[in-house]
Amino acid sequence: MTDVMLLWDNPLLFEKLFAEHGIKCQRISAESIGTPFLPPCRCLVIPTGFANQNYTKILKGLVRNKKQIAKFVEKGGTLLIFGPMVDGHEFNWLPMELKYVQKQMSADVVKTDKHNIQCIVDELGQLEFDGYFTDVQGEVLLTDKDRNALMVSKKIGEGMIIATTIHEFPSGNFLKWMVERSKSARL
Repeated sequence: MTDVMLLWDNPLLFEKLFAEHGIKCQRISAESIGTPFLPPCRCLVIPTGFANQNYTKILKGLVRNKKQIAKFVEKGGTLLIFGPMVDGHEFNWLPMELKYVQKQMSADVVKTDKHNIQCIVDELGQLEFDGYFTDVQGEVLLTDKDRNALMVSKKIGEGMIIATTIHEFPSGNFLKWMVERSKSARL
């Protein structure tokens, strides 16, 4: 069984991060979602820039497979999404309301409450992020000093959606927590 499916068109440095922490990761294309050839996994990770045509072409596949993605989460999978890296984005392919505004900057990041998800980086403080979320249907976990949402989560069925605009690789503790809390499900 694969722990994490990384949705992208070509190799990424991100893939090495999972290997460094002993997490089985497989890169997949958006076209493979919903096919019988894709093995079950615990987590689906969508890297930064997924909506920017200069980086990747996966957005159409996300929109086309929104029902399959929702079923994956409902059955216990975890969906981790990073910033889309476009001026604005409505996550109309998610089973929750969420909008994004691009604003690349570095600022102090603070917790809104205590939660395991907040270990996405080893230490909070001055971090880079590529934007913030508005119209959040879910729990806001991290914000900037202006209270803009930088990390949100929503439980759906047995699974969870986590979205963040933090522009840093996730910590090993976070990746292990994400895999351990997730159930194996088919995409």
